[in-house]
Amino acid sequence: MSYLISLPGLLTAIIFHELAHGLTAYWLGDPTAKDAGRLTLNPIRHIDPVGFLFMLVFRFGWAKAVPINPMNFKNRKRDTILVSIAGVTVNFIIAMILGAVLVYGNVTNQTAIDILGIGMWYNIMLGVFNLLPFPPLDGSKVVASLLPVKMEYYFYKYERYFYIILLGLIATDMVQRILGPLVNFAYSLIIRILV
Repeated sequence: MSYLISLPGLLTAIIFHELAHGLTAYWLGDPTAKDAGRLTLNPIRHIDPVGFLFMLVFRFGWAKAVPINPMNFKNRKRDTILVSIAGVTVNFIIAMILGAVLVYGNVTNQTAIDILGIGMWYNIMLGVFNLLPFPPLDGSKVVASLLPVKMEYYFYKYERYFYIILLGLIATDMVQRILGPLVNFAYSLIIRILV
């Protein structure tokens, strides 16, 4: 039952996060995501099986990355940053909307309250997790794009080692220790802002 209650919020967080990346890239001149069939609300197109399982079981994870070709952008560095933060921004907006429904929607059904609360939590979690500066997360692309070109080249050249660091942080539960307080703080902050 708990997994069923989690699914609406989890799927919403994943779908709109990835769709935001693809649409932003498309608006900025890159049709790669559109050509790959990723400008869709179909969850199958956006779910990474392992990342999805991690989200359900461990309460953090990832989606299937939307393909982007920065060479199609007019301003490669700026537009890469805009595409990277689009998903996170949408997750926080959805969390605010769900929070507003919880606070002002006069929702009395406990199942509906749980679905809204968990949906809010998943959107915050996915947003915060993707801000971490480790490939393949969105935060890494923001960091790389802010670096001088030569340093950016080396960042991408050695990014596979950052994958190892991220996996190590996940395996040692450090990600959960980092994310947990941040997600809880963001959740409480949104509710305080809305009340």
